[in-house]
Amino acid sequence: MRTKVLFVTLAFATACFGKDIKTVVLKTQPEMHCTGCEKKIKDNIRFEKGIKSITTNLDNKTITIEYDADKTNVENIIAGFKKIKYEASEATPTPAGKKDCCGGEKKHEGCGDKKE
Repeated sequence: MRTKVLFVTLAFATACFGKDIKTVVLKTQPEMHCTGCEKKIKDNIRFEKGIKSITTNLDNKTITIEYDADKTNVENIIAGFKKIKYEASEATPTPAGKKDCCGGEKKHEGCGDKKE
């Protein structure tokens, strides 16, 4: 009986005091285009308060950050990028089934020619 009470109490405490972990996907200006950029971002942003993990994707030039929403928010994370001379903004997801301007192929940097 004692074990059950202890287990229920522990489960309740974990649920009440659990961390609010959120995820944000960011793009930067200038774009992250090489492993040097990737390393600079990972080595510096990981020290921002509340950051739990950082995953970078050089192919689509995005940074996925998991953070504790009780300790920080997206605005604070974006401000952290300014310290290392990057402008960060939330990435807008591409709707399912829709390709980018080059049909998903890496032909060049950001053309204005929209091909659908």
